[in-house]
Amino acid sequence: MNRKILFVDDEPNVLSAIKRQLREDFNHIDLAESGAEGLELVRTRGPYAVVVSDMRMPKMDGVQFLSRVKEICPESVRMMLTGNADQETAIKAVNQGRIFRFLNKPCPKDALKSSVEAALEQYRLVTAEKELLNKTLNGSIRVMAEILSQVNPMAFSRATQVKSYVTAIASELKLHSIWQYSIAGFLSQIGCVTVPNSILEKVYAGEKLTSQEQEIFSQHPLAAARILANIPRLENIAQMIALQNRSFSSYRKPETTGEKLVQLGGQILKIAVYFDHQLFMGEGARDVIEKMKKMPGEYNSKVVDILSGIDFVFDEQEVKKILLGQLAVGMTLSRDLKAKNGLLLASKGQKITLSLKERLINFSKTIGLEEPLEILVTGGTNA
Repeated sequence: MNRKILFVDDEPNVLSAIKRQLREDFNHIDLAESGAEGLELVRTRGPYAVVVSDMRMPKMDGVQFLSRVKEICPESVRMMLTGNADQETAIKAVNQGRIFRFLNKPCPKDALKSSVEAALEQYRLVTAEKELLNKTLNGSIRVMAEILSQVNPMAFSRATQVKSYVTAIASELKLHSIWQYSIAGFLSQIGCVTVPNSILEKVYAGEKLTSQEQEIFSQHPLAAARILANIPRLENIAQMIALQNRSFSSYRKPETTGEKLVQLGGQILKIAVYFDHQLFMGEGARDVIEKMKKMPGEYNSKVVDILSGIDFVFDEQEVKKILLGQLAVGMTLSRDLKAKNGLLLASKGQKITLSLKERLINFSKTIGLEEPLEILVTGGTNA
């Protein structure tokens, strides 16, 4: 576990005394004589598990320093060690620096040691919970993606492309929490598990839907939102996905940062989904972008401009015919793959995963597959 500790104080003698007191118990202690020097260490040697700061320092006091530390490394546990123990200082330190503990100078060795140990334990708990949550979240996303790839191969294939466009746009906009936009793109079609395959086949074939079919298909973003809403940390993503069909002109000015993030996510998704679908239907990228520019009420023109500035490289690819026994994980199909009874098992553009390969093998043993398979080859390797 990370046990790196940083002490910041403008008095070198104080820092030296602290290091002498604690060096037998903690083997990684860094020292800084100013807030600026401390921030530089946080940026270059961090993250620190624990950061302890004096209050009264020139140019940047302890509250200002710890507030900046919180912005750079929010998981670092922050403490204040100071001789200036008035109530106003304590309140500012807690409210702005979000400190874990407030210690008075001079602080006995045992009290300082036990406080640092408690801070290290707090850091362990926070980071362990975050790691567990991230693993659970990533695992849930992979499971949902696998389900979609099995139930609706075409929708899964489109979702992987939408994710790439959304991520590129969010990166160009230099947005915070890009992972939320990226996951929203990846799960944007998860609601298609509620849509009959016959309707999706018409959508991806460019055929006109009946009013009833259109109503069913248009509900898939809301179905996705309901599926995702109860998963921790996916609340914003669920709302983004729910908004993917909404016209830009129908939005009202966001009142909170969270609302702004969600609205922008929905607007990016709408553009990415349309862009991907039109490319899939055979239109050129520039033609699709120009079409969106002529509909400012439907699409966020600023986001469309960002998309137009992204240089998407569509590699020239060749088609190679192979037998099922030659199929490998990571290969990309160049055409729909069906069982001999006509059931669609995987769609054009879909990458082969281990579970999909196993499914194809099982179908070949029972119903049979249409062979040979066709995959895309780029630069002499399997794409």
